[in-house]
Amino acid sequence: MSVQSKKEQVQALRERGFVVVPGLVSPERCEAIKRVAQEQLQAAATPLEFEADLRYPGAPESKDAPGGHTVRRLLDAYSRHALYREWATSPEIAGWMELYFGEEPVLSRVHHNCMMTKHPHYGSLTGWHRDVRYWSFERDDLVSVWLALGPEKMENGGLWFVPGSHDAPFTSDRFDAAKFFRADLPENKAWIDRAIAPTLAAGDVVFFHCNTLHSAGQNQSDQVKFSLVYTYHGASNVPLPGTRSASKPEVKF
Repeated sequence: MSVQSKKEQVQALRERGFVVVPGLVSPERCEAIKRVAQEQLQAAATPLEFEADLRYPGAPESKDAPGGHTVRRLLDAYSRHALYREWATSPEIAGWMELYFGEEPVLSRVHHNCMMTKHPHYGSLTGWHRDVRYWSFERDDLVSVWLALGPEKMENGGLWFVPGSHDAPFTSDRFDAAKFFRADLPENKAWIDRAIAPTLAAGDVVFFHCNTLHSAGQNQSDQVKFSLVYTYHGASNVPLPGTRSASKPEVKF
């Protein structure tokens, strides 16, 4: 990838709040990472987050209900396997993030840092939200990196993004008590109606800003969808002391 094309991608992120970079990861590397994820999911290797923990729409009501032990995320991906770590701090990511932040990038081990596992039947719907709702940093300027390890589209619960929403000064009343963007408000619906659902192939990567409104539907396919997700910030944008964002040592490149 040329420097110019990378600059264009960074500019697209700045303007739209997200950008898709096709084929950033080779099929062989994706398959190797996915194979590890499948093994860890089969073994229920902790730490895990279950759909029943969050109880989003479509999730089991409890761990005792049918599908109650459906895994939503394999947590702390960075510590799980060398293949996950190698991607998290790879030259591709380092160069991209340095260009965006204009300084050394840092990986948060608190936010995202997971292998998303969206299951058929019990994989829940995730409403419209900004990731920064529960994050505490000096500046709301973080970027998440979503690596598709297989096809992602509307039918299997792919992501939706609202272009330009990262720059919108939404007031708190536009969100509900759980900080989800209220789809019942006409002024919010006008934003949601602009949403885009990019179709991803294995190896495609989405870079998206922490303030970009996004959501994801349920998985209507018969296969588990795997996505490896990390979040980064510039070295000068530190987590606020005493908050969850500062609760784990971060990773510098």
